[in-house]
Amino acid sequence: MKRRTAILITAGVIVAASIAGAGIALSSSDDDGTEMPITGVELEQATKAALDHTGAGTVTETEIGDEESYYEVEVTFDDGSQVDVQLDESFTVVDVTGDDDGGEDAD
Repeated sequence: MKRRTAILITAGVIVAASIAGAGIALSSSDDDGTEMPITGVELEQATKAALDHTGAGTVTETEIGDEESYYEVEVTFDDGSQVDVQLDESFTVVDVTGDDDGGEDAD
């Protein structure tokens, strides 16, 4: 039992370290409960594609099945500005838009 616990803890640490190393600081701001965040290998691929395109920043939110594309990756820069990187099913960037709401609800 101790060996299994150690393996599980080690696996958790590796996953946490890889997420931190990839520049991911995900938060959840799903207003209506319908948004599905990107997970697993797809999260790694979407993060890489978005950050390769922007050249910097931290992934702060993701969504599968966004109304504008298959994947949406929100990237926040050190100055606080944000862009939404739209990706197709092959993780190809199809659009990038500035997020002008400053993280606040427009309602």
